[in-house]
Amino acid sequence: MTKLVLNTAIANYGHTAEIKNGNIGSNRFDMEHNDINPVPMIFRRMVRNLEFDVAEMALATYICSKHYQKKFTALPIFLTRGFYHTNMIYRKGAEIINPKDLEGKRVGVRSYTFTPGVWSRGILGSYHGVDLNSITWVIAGDEHVEEFEYPENVLRSPTNDLYEMLSNGEVDAVIGAPTNGSPEILPLFTNPESLDKDWYSQNQIYPISHVLVVKDELLDNNPWLGQELVDVFHKARSGYLETFNKNNSQQDSADHSQMEFAKIVGENPVNYSFSETREVVSTFVGYNLEQKLIPVAPSPEELFYL
Repeated sequence: MTKLVLNTAIANYGHTAEIKNGNIGSNRFDMEHNDINPVPMIFRRMVRNLEFDVAEMALATYICSKHYQKKFTALPIFLTRGFYHTNMIYRKGAEIINPKDLEGKRVGVRSYTFTPGVWSRGILGSYHGVDLNSITWVIAGDEHVEEFEYPENVLRSPTNDLYEMLSNGEVDAVIGAPTNGSPEILPLFTNPESLDKDWYSQNQIYPISHVLVVKDELLDNNPWLGQELVDVFHKARSGYLETFNKNNSQQDSADHSQMEFAKIVGENPVNYSFSETREVVSTFVGYNLEQKLIPVAPSPEELFYL
């Protein structure tokens, strides 16, 4: 039987390494991997041109894509997660002391459908009580999903650089970007890790950043493919978790940070269980609805090939 050959674009993580180097695979398909940097270009090329058979995809981009009926579907493979209090910054002199001071201000973000931006806004609104609708959101780039239409309180900047937007006074604060060493750009939170821990303890949510999507045509024509891919990624994940503590000095720093922080909060750092992750997805879908990325909220089950 001729193997299916899948054109694939996923980033390099400890839990994908054995798939990308060919040590873990399937006897029913081969994978031809494309290394693409920066990783968001994978999302853009998949959304706009359906360029890959299997691709990494930011969760907010995916939810927006499904509303616009893009022809791919996510598997319950949650490739990356993270917390977001660290990457909120403001301009010295902007009269910002606490999160509520963002109300009425202009706040920059890379794009409105940027997944860290959606999580950050959701946390500001639900945890810190910020009125998100009172803020003018100023976008430094464009959206992967070209059809997306901005809410009324969103503006496009001609500057295209978040730090320059801060330094020239175009915006008062930025979400989704770290401090850059400038004494004029300050962190909104001086204790971000403790806030992340507290938010987690209240909600039990370890935010999903990226998922894995597959062309609908391939899933329709090969009913076995979705589960086979899930099995391959689960096998790679299991091997990674077994060896991490023995060889953590050999893992990349992003993986190490993810694992160490996950240990602090007591969460499985690479959790592919849909049932254990359903409420995380449901919360994020709610944020997308509240922030007007989508007009109707799909159920988590509608979003994933299960």
